[in-house]
Amino acid sequence: MLRIHFTSADLMRTRIASSPDPMWELTLSLHQLRSPSSPVFREWRQATLKRLQAAGATDCLALLLQLVPQTGYFPDFLTPAETGKGLQAQIEAIMSTPIERLSSDLGILAEDNRLPAWVGQLARGDVGMLSRLAEAIRAYYAAAIEPYLTQIRASVHIDRSRRTRSLADGGYERLLSEMQPTLRWHDSVIEARYPGEQVCHLEGRGLLLTPSFFCWGQPITLRDTTLPPVLVCPVDGDARFMALSLTNRPQSEGHSDALAALMGRTRAAVLETIGDGCTTGEIARRLDVSLPTASEHTSVLRHAGLVASVRDGNSTLHVLTPLATALLSGI
Repeated sequence: MLRIHFTSADLMRTRIASSPDPMWELTLSLHQLRSPSSPVFREWRQATLKRLQAAGATDCLALLLQLVPQTGYFPDFLTPAETGKGLQAQIEAIMSTPIERLSSDLGILAEDNRLPAWVGQLARGDVGMLSRLAEAIRAYYAAAIEPYLTQIRASVHIDRSRRTRSLADGGYERLLSEMQPTLRWHDSVIEARYPGEQVCHLEGRGLLLTPSFFCWGQPITLRDTTLPPVLVCPVDGDARFMALSLTNRPQSEGHSDALAALMGRTRAAVLETIGDGCTTGEIARRLDVSLPTASEHTSVLRHAGLVASVRDGNSTLHVLTPLATALLSGI
């Protein structure tokens, strides 16, 4: 069982990550790569293995699999706190991990796993071995994560939009209480199923909730409770399903016609209105248009690959895709 204890100050400092964390997605995807019985990621798994073989990166995969077992602990230093700064910043943080941290984390890993000799070099901070690890991370990320960034970001964005709406409507206690069955919230404590017993007292540091595309079943956190507190949680099932459906849609499907149809101030206003998440009804009210008109505009935007939509109770929630965000930032 995992238990995370909050104070009132911790509630005020709890936040939701605004984007996927590259290294958490990478490490957790390694679990899914070795779970052939799970149909959810079947097509992703097959395509990723083919890309790794075509790129001659199977050695890189083998190296990472030694550090991230199918179940149980994997080293905390593989998921540094540079979230939001991108993969390169995290790789640089891994490369500069103190030897004490390398030795401690890999020692814990060795307690339940038979490790190859090169892990000893890594534990001693060998620069060549750290460089090999960085190379493996880049090669695997290029094959397993980068081709799916649109899907990953869309699912995280939808999940975050739902959570922030709960936060706005009912505060942090409502946000946390609505995360069942993944989490249970009572008496200022988060509880979750977990391998072994782990207790974390936040003590005013707050908590970073990180929605993850590849996290499955139960949340995960760092073993060392003195590190910046983070709780990685599975994205909402509807958000993942919607994102995975984008994988199967041909990339050229109507995009040229749909993009041509985007010209006009109204649809640009719809894009700007959607922002971090908006229902069809909210779009209609904010722009003073009818519901059918708002629905028509979001449909065109969705077919152009600029908006992702998912049912949220009796409403439809729309969020911007990375393409739309890039388009708006260039206006």
